[in-house]
Amino acid sequence: MGFVFVHSITPTNMPAPTPVPDIQDQPKRVDVVIIGAGIAGISTAIELSKRGLRVAVCEKGIVAGEQSSRNWGWCRQMGRDPRELPLMQVSMQLWRQMHQLTGEDVGYRECGIVYLCDTQSQLEKRQNWFDNYASEFGLSSRMISPAESHQFTPDAAVKWLGGLYTPDDGRAEPTLAVPAMARAAQRTGVIVLQNCAVRTLVRQAGKVSGVITEQGEIACDNVVLTGGAWSRRFCHNIGIALPQLTVINSVMRTEPIKTGVDTSVSVEDFAIRKRIDGGYTLAHGTLSVADIMPDSFRLLPDYWPLLRDEWRDYKIRLGQRFLDEARLKRRWWEDEISPFELVRILDPQPNSSIQTACLHALKKALPVFNGVQITEQWGGAIDVTPDVVPVISQVDELEGFFIATGFSGHGFGLGPGAGRLMSEIVCGEQPCVDPEPFRYQRFAKGRAYALSQ
Repeated sequence: MGFVFVHSITPTNMPAPTPVPDIQDQPKRVDVVIIGAGIAGISTAIELSKRGLRVAVCEKGIVAGEQSSRNWGWCRQMGRDPRELPLMQVSMQLWRQMHQLTGEDVGYRECGIVYLCDTQSQLEKRQNWFDNYASEFGLSSRMISPAESHQFTPDAAVKWLGGLYTPDDGRAEPTLAVPAMARAAQRTGVIVLQNCAVRTLVRQAGKVSGVITEQGEIACDNVVLTGGAWSRRFCHNIGIALPQLTVINSVMRTEPIKTGVDTSVSVEDFAIRKRIDGGYTLAHGTLSVADIMPDSFRLLPDYWPLLRDEWRDYKIRLGQRFLDEARLKRRWWEDEISPFELVRILDPQPNSSIQTACLHALKKALPVFNGVQITEQWGGAIDVTPDVVPVISQVDELEGFFIATGFSGHGFGLGPGAGRLMSEIVCGEQPCVDPEPFRYQRFAKGRAYALSQ
């Protein structure tokens, strides 16, 4: 199945994010325009506003209408790529303050996360990560015994061999968190424009001087692209090469149920996170759908190492999404309707076979979930880079243009820290972490590549 072209601004396959009011008209000039009102964009806006800059966030649909409200809601240090760990630690500090920042309950709870293992190879994988990184980064993570593993899953029908546990990892509610952050940003003077797509950039003397939205021009000195799955298409239109593909993750929500499982649990076949309504968010522990797209062929050399090493984590599919993507323009003029106006919200259909297998595995392992009802199912488009690490960086080829994208399924947890780092890069401040692992230049191949790709 393909994805739904949502021309309105109401998502169809998932619980909608809480509303963010439209309280201001499009300004004539600001200091910074941010393209995209997901968690990275809103977090960047908050941090820039703290520094006294006038900021406008332009969102083609609604705040958190795509992956920022469709993710698992995990705030996780454990198991991360070591390049991300320092930034995730900054994010955790911010998540712990999120209630105070927003004045709302965004569902953040320090519930802990545990990876449970029922095979020796899984246990060795977790042990290897623990040995290499837990002590180096000062994490609270620890390896746990079979007996302790079963304390997290009462009456489990599986004999766990052990696992990896981080007690101060947490969870939050995606449909609540980013809208609450956006409302907090508005109170500091950030202008949040919904249903307002940015078509392209305005340049003067080789640097950014503004943007053209569907409502007209906004003059500015800097633009930050936080477009998630749409970032590559925007960049291509302005001659910037950004290697990025998307995979579809299929997620479910259960009715409220008493299980005794409060810690977020991940195993190979399922992952669960308790929600503040007493239900659970449920997804497959490892498997996503990688649709074959036109860009799959263009970017095959970039992604071949990832595909070769991690192919078991992806269900490869050729179907309607290939045609859906092929119909969207890759080049357009500032006075043309852009792809972002044609697809206000990217609303992928979940994969029913993955969800069926996931639910079956959950009930088989944890009989306490037998009889639980699934109340909602949805898909989310995850923006993935070739090395599965985000770009949070200035673009050297175009002064005043910055990118924060490619979070590869890690963006919800990383979002607050990414916003802080992005704001420091924009303002030329000492960064909170080493920005080198996130530099765009690690992928840049020059303008000729951009125009051909």
